[in-house]
Amino acid sequence: MFVTPAYAEEAPPAAGAVHTETGAPNEGHHGGVFPPFDHTTYPSQLFWLVITFVIFYVAMQKIVIPRVGSILESRHDRIAQDIEEASRLKAEADAAVATYESELAAARAKANSIGATARDAAKAKAEEDRKAIEASLAEKLKAAEGRIAEIKAKAFGDVGAIAEETASAVVEQLVGNVAGKADVASAVAAAAAKQEG
Repeated sequence: MFVTPAYAEEAPPAAGAVHTETGAPNEGHHGGVFPPFDHTTYPSQLFWLVITFVIFYVAMQKIVIPRVGSILESRHDRIAQDIEEASRLKAEADAAVATYESELAAARAKANSIGATARDAAKAKAEEDRKAIEASLAEKLKAAEGRIAEIKAKAFGDVGAIAEETASAVVEQLVGNVAGKADVASAVAAAAAKQEG
């Protein structure tokens, strides 16, 4: 006969039959009830449940919870130390930034004062040099004007002599006679006075 799996599950086992999966005789089942749900085994199940729960509770209370508590406490302490260290480092960093900014401001102020002092000193030196150069140029100009006056006076002195010689040569060429030196000198002097006046 052909047996389907559903029919095999529904059919009650025969007396003295062997369980197919475990190979054990099929005599221990009371009407096919799953053993934990068998009401005849409840007292022993409750007894072992209480013993297991007590052992588990004691293990948790004496071993696991103290270890977890110590781990949490050490982490809490470490976090508190890290926060304290971070606060200290932040305070040091803020102090360093404040010191840097004050030193930078002082350096800028010093640089500005040095620049202003150097600029004022350069202006004063340039003014002093300009005055010295102007005084030197004024002296040179005065000396040059003196030399020009000397040269001019000498030239005018020579011009009078040259004019007298030229006038006497012209008179000699025109008239054929040599004019007197006194006459030529008085004529040149009169022409020069007329020209100046």
